[in-house]
Amino acid sequence: MTDTSHIFSVPPSIPAVAVYGPADEFLRLIEDSFEARIHARGNEISVEGEPSEAALVERLLDELVTILRTGQALSRETVERSISMLRTETQERPAEVLSLNILSSRGRTIRPKTLNQKRYVDAIDKHTIVFGIGPAGTGKTYLAMAKAVQALQAKEVTRIILTRPAVEAGERLGYLPGTLSEKIDPYLRPLYDALHDMLDPESIPKLLTSGVIEVAPLAYMRGRSLNDAFIILDEAQNTTAEQMKMFLTRLGFGSKMVVTGDVTQVDLPGGATSGLRVVENILGDVHDIHFSRLTSNDVVRHKLVGRIVAAYDQYDAGRRDDAGRERA
Repeated sequence: MTDTSHIFSVPPSIPAVAVYGPADEFLRLIEDSFEARIHARGNEISVEGEPSEAALVERLLDELVTILRTGQALSRETVERSISMLRTETQERPAEVLSLNILSSRGRTIRPKTLNQKRYVDAIDKHTIVFGIGPAGTGKTYLAMAKAVQALQAKEVTRIILTRPAVEAGERLGYLPGTLSEKIDPYLRPLYDALHDMLDPESIPKLLTSGVIEVAPLAYMRGRSLNDAFIILDEAQNTTAEQMKMFLTRLGFGSKMVVTGDVTQVDLPGGATSGLRVVENILGDVHDIHFSRLTSNDVVRHKLVGRIVAAYDQYDAGRRDDAGRERA
């Protein structure tokens, strides 16, 4: 097929270097990612290559300019994620995904960084109960907490309730000797850490004391009806089926629930069945309940974390195949 040539002009309102990257880093990354040759001069970029590839590069450049117009600076990660989204040929535009502001706090803005994260955040807006299922580092709990803080600030709810199962404590925390906070703090510390990213640290003790924010082990949800609240259950793979039912039936009027977990990281003792593993079979067809799945492609920690998760997924799949062959 004959190569084609496209000319893309960076708008005068956008500094060309913001699109090109330091020392043209972004342009080199784009050239390496497509079957195309890219040359920049002034505010014009010429793209030569196979027509479909050249057209994709032009679409990508347009998306990057749109992101810059929102006031967000580009990074290598932003360009890489935009390329990945265009390659998957989804209806959502990369600029729609990467410039969606959930929460701004302490000089930083929390946004989804992948297409699945954007769909997860949208599902939280649209549904009363959402399950976010995926490996570590996919932002499932962090984004849910950002949505909770956003809902609180918008007065859509009057309180936030954050809970996790305390597996090693057997959930019988009321019978343990010593200070309760000393017993449960290690299990709840990640939730406190995320709160400190999203709120003024000086305001958090007041919010906790007044009950506007509650961080408690799952056992403390029993027997309650939770109205006008944004409720997050984290590490839900470590709930039994009975605990999962108990938690979900705490839902009160004007409330929203998000349940997060990783079904590959179950720590339940005695081979107990994870409530998160069976809940989709039970509730998959129930209206206003949504299941969002995130994968190693949605890991937003260090790049190596995504590769580690993918390698373990491949290893586990191989073990399942070997076990299947042995049974056959």
